[in-house]
Amino acid sequence: MKNSDLVPAYVARHVDSNHTKSEAGKSLRVWFFSLFVIAGAILVSSTAFAKAPPASFADLAAKLLPAVVNISTTQAVKRDGATKQQRPQLPPGSPFEEFFKEFFDRQQQRNTPNRRATSLGSGFIIDPSGLVVTNNHVIEGADEISVILQDDTRLKAELVGRDAKTDLAILRVKSKKKLPYVKFGNSDKSRVGDWVVAIGNPFGLGGTVTAGIISARARNINAGPYDDFIQSDASINKGNSGGPMFNMAGEVIGINTAIYSPSGGSVGIGFAIPANLAKPIIAQLTKFGRARRGWLGVRIQTVTEELADSLGLDKARGALVADVTKDGPAESSKIQVGDVILSFDGKPIVEMRNLPRIVAETEVGKDVKVDVWRKGRKVTLDAKLGEFPEDKKPVLAKASSKKTADGKSVTVLGLTMAPVTDELRRRFKLGKKAEGVIITKVANDSPASEKHIRAGSIIRKIGPEQKQVESPAQVKDKVESARKAKLKSLLFLIERGGDSRFVALRLSKAKS
Repeated sequence: MKNSDLVPAYVARHVDSNHTKSEAGKSLRVWFFSLFVIAGAILVSSTAFAKAPPASFADLAAKLLPAVVNISTTQAVKRDGATKQQRPQLPPGSPFEEFFKEFFDRQQQRNTPNRRATSLGSGFIIDPSGLVVTNNHVIEGADEISVILQDDTRLKAELVGRDAKTDLAILRVKSKKKLPYVKFGNSDKSRVGDWVVAIGNPFGLGGTVTAGIISARARNINAGPYDDFIQSDASINKGNSGGPMFNMAGEVIGINTAIYSPSGGSVGIGFAIPANLAKPIIAQLTKFGRARRGWLGVRIQTVTEELADSLGLDKARGALVADVTKDGPAESSKIQVGDVILSFDGKPIVEMRNLPRIVAETEVGKDVKVDVWRKGRKVTLDAKLGEFPEDKKPVLAKASSKKTADGKSVTVLGLTMAPVTDELRRRFKLGKKAEGVIITKVANDSPASEKHIRAGSIIRKIGPEQKQVESPAQVKDKVESARKAKLKSLLFLIERGGDSRFVALRLSKAKS
């Protein structure tokens, strides 16, 4: 038999023994052509499956940018006593004692004035009524929060709710015009390698669009008990916190929260809270002002290979119960120290860190099945989930307003004032007999700040006639009367720490 007669079997079945060599060669060529067509079809199919990168993100960016906002916060910061100078030690009754006391008190007031700290972050509108999502760390401790739209419209924001454990916060703004908004997508469908777009306010530059791919899923960066971050190489920098991460359908699949960077700038490693983790928390913050997480009442640890072997498990999996909270749901359901929780509410616990998130996402009060590994066999227990105790505490800590508990606070000339109450006496360490109008806050760059007036000072008298001050409203009326009289300044008698001094506050620069 000649080599030219060797053809694949399925081709050979169609070759008659009477065919010539040329006919056999023709059949061989047909076979190779068919093979080429099949290979080409497979290549085209695989190319179609792996989508080509988009030619441009311009249309997507134009659609999404209006719903992404900048978050601006301000906070009063008191400098510590690092610059405080030590007074010289003088014998009691020394004639210089009073001199040095007055000198160093004035010096301290100059060195430690109140100042205003400003920070910037990002957020996005999720409802036309004005609900805005951002990170908790963007607004935490803020006295004032502003939301800046794409057209530079600045809106005052109210803090609806926040959750430190997931680093989420909800704000509300009111606008006369209809607000654009974006929707959440299913982050669980996102795959490593998928294109994503991040929009935010890096370094305060305003709406900035960057693109990249999802680099990894379920990242634990030790930021909290519910770490499950999406890692991306889209450029994210300081100021991007709270901004959205979009998929190619324009859906929010993540909230940009952190970066890994030795230098502080982007090195292509950014982390976003998955939308599926954020959505239930956002719903709770909107409804209750706080998160309401499920609680089992156990302290757990990782199951290592050695522990699995000693417990008779086939492999290292689940969460080992190290302690059970007294009178908690776990104790009521008979979960014991030494049990390994293998599944919770039908969801397998592949590794220890899966359990806190699954429990937290489960509805408070729900009856669930818990599979545990105990003394070499699997046991199924019934548990009724409680509410995480810390979530019951009032953690809202809303941005402070100009009103105190008595509702009579007034702000004028950069001074926020209120009647003296027992609460304010304790707060500012005033004597029990302290009466009058107390200054609770001093605005930065105000006439009062320039005169080194500080919170905790008491206004005793006001005006050229130096009438006794009895209420914040009286101070405001005096200021308005002085303005109508076109006076350039108004005289105040201020007391602090038992010392009184007169201060003339300029009216031309005043902002009520």
